[in-house]
Amino acid sequence: MAKTKTAFVCTDCGADYSKWAGQCTACQAWNTISEVRLGSGKRSVSHTRSGYAGAANSRAQVLSDVEFTELERRKTGFAELDRVLGGGLVPGSSILIGGDPGAGKSTLLLQVMCALSEQAETLYVTGEESPQQVAMRARRLGLKTDKLKILAETSLESLMAQVENDRPAIIVVDSIQVMYREDITSAPGSVSQVRECAADLVLFAKQTETVLFLVGHVTKEGNLAGPRVLEHMIDCSLMLDSSSDSRYRMLRSQKNRFGAVNELGVFAMADTGLKEVSNPSAIFLTRAEEESPGSLVTVIWEGTRPLLVELQALVDDTHYNSPRRVVVGLDQNRLAMLLAALHRHAGIALSDQDVFANVVGGVKVTDTSADVPLLLAALSSLRSRALPKDLVAFGEVGLTGEIRPVANGQERIRAAAMHGFRRAIVPLANKPKKAIEGIEVIGVKSLSEALDAT
Repeated sequence: MAKTKTAFVCTDCGADYSKWAGQCTACQAWNTISEVRLGSGKRSVSHTRSGYAGAANSRAQVLSDVEFTELERRKTGFAELDRVLGGGLVPGSSILIGGDPGAGKSTLLLQVMCALSEQAETLYVTGEESPQQVAMRARRLGLKTDKLKILAETSLESLMAQVENDRPAIIVVDSIQVMYREDITSAPGSVSQVRECAADLVLFAKQTETVLFLVGHVTKEGNLAGPRVLEHMIDCSLMLDSSSDSRYRMLRSQKNRFGAVNELGVFAMADTGLKEVSNPSAIFLTRAEEESPGSLVTVIWEGTRPLLVELQALVDDTHYNSPRRVVVGLDQNRLAMLLAALHRHAGIALSDQDVFANVVGGVKVTDTSADVPLLLAALSSLRSRALPKDLVAFGEVGLTGEIRPVANGQERIRAAAMHGFRRAIVPLANKPKKAIEGIEVIGVKSLSEALDAT
């Protein structure tokens, strides 16, 4: 009996090792190296990597001599999804959608495929559910399913034979972690199985200009399960975020070769499936009727559009030796830096106070334009003095106390004016030369000026 060959592979970056080690020397990750059994090396899938785009007879060209045609994007029927994708589906593109269990990945793709089946040949491959279960969900959601084809399959060879015969324009594989190749001896979901199955599917999509959707599982840390190389293979990586106490779902692009990165699409989970939220700012601005200390609205920039969100801060006497700094939806280290700048350049010390900060609605803010409103909200809570409800603010705070400008400043001001805000505190460099109707713009260049403007 032949001895089984094994290898040790990092599940994050795909680096190979001859023996197990605690840390991957390539990506410096700990406890990510796992043992995999190697197959015979025979590839039963008809599309090998060497067959892609004439690789065997490839030659170097001058870039200006390369001929290309503008690819026409296919609309999905969901404007929010098209926005995140960069305008629609590009022929031959591969899209990976991840998210927590129950976030709505399968529901969203089923709705999209039912809509696309009216205009193109589609195939929904389910490896985790039976066709009866998928049909039951479609009937509950009231979807039109008379033109959507469904296939319950986990074998890659059987799947490739089916798509070779039918040649659908759009394919959904739900999920990539349950697919397996018969010539690889490791279990489905392992590093080698996910890597090889994804590579063959992506290669087929590019050769035939088929749009490929892959559903991916996530780990308890919120990262995509499987090898890290999976994210490098595909063209677009989307993450569907959800919180257990909210019916809203945030679809964010983490990688996109055909559009903007960090674009955000908002959906609401209803009885009939996921519904688009065309004006996300409205759902994040549901504020109390009475003015309360520690609350202020800011305008962040998500992808290609402004988004108005409410920041809340609570400052209270500490009962510990070290004051607490707790944030939800913000960067905790940046909060500590901003409080230090507040002390150094405005003379306001919070070293004996606990500071809690939250972004209402479950949005995660990475935009530095939230610096100024966060400090204004904290100061409002400290002094128990409410800020006007028609006030909006944005701007980045530097370590020297200056207020630095942010991108798309005038578009943010116009978005605030459209939602009824009448005053805006912005960096001086972002103040428009011509007045914007309906809103008073106050330009500030230092932290002390921003505090005085309130």
